[in-house]
Amino acid sequence: MAKKRPQVALVYDFDGTLSPGNMQEFGFIQATGKTKDEFWEKNRKFAEGKDANGILTYMYLMLDEAKKNNISLTRESFQKFGKDVELFRGVKQWFSLVNEYGNSIGLDVKHYINSSGLKEMIEGTPIAHEFENIYACSFLYNKEGTAYWPAVAVDYTTKTQFLFKINKGIKQVSDNRRVNQYIPDEKRPIPFPRMIYFGDGETDVPCMKMVKEHGGHSIAVYDNEDKQKTACQLVKEGRVNFMCSANYSKGSVMNIIVKRILDKIKADFEFDRLIELNQKKRLLNYGRKRAKEGSLPVKFQMFFIPHYI
Repeated sequence: MAKKRPQVALVYDFDGTLSPGNMQEFGFIQATGKTKDEFWEKNRKFAEGKDANGILTYMYLMLDEAKKNNISLTRESFQKFGKDVELFRGVKQWFSLVNEYGNSIGLDVKHYINSSGLKEMIEGTPIAHEFENIYACSFLYNKEGTAYWPAVAVDYTTKTQFLFKINKGIKQVSDNRRVNQYIPDEKRPIPFPRMIYFGDGETDVPCMKMVKEHGGHSIAVYDNEDKQKTACQLVKEGRVNFMCSANYSKGSVMNIIVKRILDKIKADFEFDRLIELNQKKRLLNYGRKRAKEGSLPVKFQMFFIPHYI
């Protein structure tokens, strides 16, 4: 039987991490007749005026503006907008590149999205099929297939919850029972030390810090001078391990760093396995010796003396 490969999770924010800007800016906002600055300023004032969650208000504004401008609110329409979302250099080839390397050193690499963006739009991008699961904002739809209310709103605190779902192998957003259920670390499909988190903005900081503090690795992604300054600050504050420009091409700094992290994950896994095997062997030898000497209680001897002895 083939030895089971350790699973590794690469978890990505979307806007600003895999794609420049916010996904609503690649067609949807323009269809409403507004500029991106006008839309987000309206959202900011609305959220502050109502003392509301900015994620929920942007979802409300999307529904409101779509109705006003006769924009279809079906899942398929959101997915069509997703097709026009731009991606950073090398992103389309990134997943096969990392999967191939992981496979070559004996790792099972899985990719996840953890985003405050819209799941339906991400589903329309050419990379949607690369992800094991997409944790992101989404809408409820009526019998006619029209969006009418937020189903999931993802802010910085919700993002940390999804890390635990990945850690415990839970795909359903609605499953709040298992995410709070105690599972020993060794029984969890993807321990935190085998996670790599990619993020760029404020909503990612709690996740990046949490992954790092639990033994995993976090990477702050930047594509302009302001974000580079933010990434530098995050490194100085010890919230992330690395900072990289948003270039996912083969041979890029991002590619080299992730390969070295994967090497470390594999080496740590083999080291821990060696310790476990060594301890089991020493315990077995000790038990055999005590049993032969007659100093081991009879009720325990059966566990240490193989039947062929």
